Amino acid sequence: MNNILQDARVLLVEDEMLICLDIEFMLQELGCKVVGPAATVSKALALIEMEQIDLAVLDVNLGHEKSYPIVDRLTLLDIPLLLSTGYAEIDAPYDDCPRLQKPFSRTQLRDRLIRLRAVALDENGAKHDHQVSP
Repeated sequence: MNNILQDARVLLVEDEMLICLDIEFMLQELGCKVVGPAATVSKALALIEMEQIDLAVLDVNLGHEKSYPIVDRLTLLDIPLLLSTGYAEIDAPYDDCPRLQKPFSRTQLRDRLIRLRAVALDENGAKHDHQVSP
């Protein structure tokens, strides 16, 4: 089976540098191309408008702000996302979003991203891309 994650462009939003580097390395090992990373909502929203994104991994708590505006934008654009959190509670209505509890392994990340990517490809019948029009 081909690697469904190969060359997938994954937006990474994480404000803790060491965790960010760890996740970025895991994504690269899985064959993904990392978009970003972004440590703030504003940077992530700007990347969404400027870059092609296939999937996203978002930390919920970004310092003094939450990543929910990013979730809203990605959902509007039908870009699959995975919430990465060290907390058990996620605010409604975001508590239904796919998530991974920190800390997580590369295998856990891989399995979740494969499921998200497979669903996106199945629903679209082709590669799920977001490209901003000029």
